[in-house]
Formats: sequence, structure tokens, C-alpha cells
Amino acid sequence: QVQLVESGGGLVQPGGSLRLSCAATGSIYVMGWYRQAPGKQRELVAVITSGGSTNYAPFVKGRFTISRDNAKNTVYLQMNSLKPEDTAVYYCNGKTGGLNYWGQGTQVTVSS
Repeated sequence: QVQLVESGGGLVQPGGSLRLSCAATGSIYVMGWYRQAPGKQRELVAVITSGGSTNYAPFVKGRFTISRDNAKNTVYLQMNSLKPEDTAVYYCNGKTGGLNYWGQGTQVTVSS
């Protein structure tokens, strides 16, 4: 059983930046971030494979960057130029060996 522990959420003003981190207790092939705003479905933000291939949702391209440190089993999400509509609970996700893992979520609030 792999556990994912997120950190780095918080309150930031529009145009600001935050960096989310997610540490896994084991090796994960695909790691990524999803988010869920109040009253909305959970949606993909970005994913990255162990080889470094990435995929981003259209609404974050050019603003967010996903990266990972395989030696630390950790994935990062650098979020720049944040907008109020980016406000959501951000969840770390890991997929490996046919299994799907989720973190507990971290709140990101973009507000002045």
C-alpha cells in the first residue's frame, strides 16, 4: 500500500505563486495532480511519468509546471500567475501496477 502526502497549499493573491509537493512512500510510475472546486467534478491538472513525460490540462498550460524527483518519490506542482478560478482542493494521484492512489488533498485559495 502506497501513501501520498501532500503539502504546500494555502492562501495566495491573484497573480501569485505556490508550490505543491507530494511525497510517496513507494515508487510510482505516473504521478499527477487533480483538483476539485466546490460543486464541481474532480479534474486533471497535470501528470508526469517516471521518464519525465508530461501532460497538462489546457487551462494551466504556461502557468503551471509539474516535475518529479524519482530518488525521493516526490512530485511537485509549481503554480504561477494564479487566478481565483484556480481555487480548489488539489489532490495528488499515483498510478502504478494497475493500482490508483490518492492523497488527502490540500486547499489552494486564490483571493485578494
